[in-house]
Amino acid sequence: MKTIAILNGPNLDRLGKREPEIYGRATLADVEAALRTEFAPRAQLEFFQSNHEGALVDRISFLADAKIDGIVINPGGLTHTSVVLRDSLAGSGLPVVEVHISNIYKREPFRHHSYTAPTAIGVITGLGIEGYFAAVRFLLQR
Repeated sequence: MKTIAILNGPNLDRLGKREPEIYGRATLADVEAALRTEFAPRAQLEFFQSNHEGALVDRISFLADAKIDGIVINPGGLTHTSVVLRDSLAGSGLPVVEVHISNIYKREPFRHHSYTAPTAIGVITGLGIEGYFAAVRFLLQR
């Protein structure tokens, strides 16, 4: 059984409450429960969310040392600002799929650039929470 980590960055703990017209009404707990239900027979899923860049970097280092099978990450606003997070993902040696609930290319111009995307084998943007499911499916099929 593969182990996949799903990491969520700043403000994703507010999912379902923060700007539901952009991000929908499902909470992060709803997303985690749905992923567990969908993939329980095929994968061990590990969830982690932090509003702190350093906590995410520490978690990625831990996951790299644990030699898990892949990371699904929604870096939130750190996507557009964090070289440190980018370096952590690049140095992990793990396959990464970046996910964004909203279509970042239909939003403000500063959101069009991702520091973290070049470390990923794929990026899913604009499919709502379905992007998490697609990312896990992809990593399981690798």
